[in-house]
Amino acid sequence: MEQTQYFEDYEIGFSRTTMGRTITETDFVVHAGHTGDFFPHHMDAEFMKTTPFGARIAHGTMVFSIGIGLTATVINPAAFSYGYDRLRFVKPVFIGDTIRTRATILSKDDDPKRADAGRVIERCEVINQRDEVVLVTDHIYVVERHARAA
Repeated sequence: MEQTQYFEDYEIGFSRTTMGRTITETDFVVHAGHTGDFFPHHMDAEFMKTTPFGARIAHGTMVFSIGIGLTATVINPAAFSYGYDRLRFVKPVFIGDTIRTRATILSKDDDPKRADAGRVIERCEVINQRDEVVLVTDHIYVVERHARAA
């Protein structure tokens, strides 16, 4: 779905929550294959039984990828991603956990490089089925101003 939203249209405090996605063993295997991260924390069930976690934990980068991917439901042709700040893996995610993402507009500022655009910061919190935040990051968008569209 496409929806044009300009810098002036964003409202600080606006929040949306995505649908859920259950994490599977296949996710672990595919992510390990893509990244080369075969650490025992993710791949060795017997080793992880000896740790305080008790079971394999998801790759943080996988939780980030899936959690952010869940937010990609609307295409805004007036905005593009500038990157992410303050990425933290707050709690472990296990096989069988269901995650969803809450995205909240945190701030809006002028873009120091582009007079015809601003920067919008969206706080993304990946949440598990117990409503616990498992990952948090700030997504930075560069968004055109209305004046540029005119």
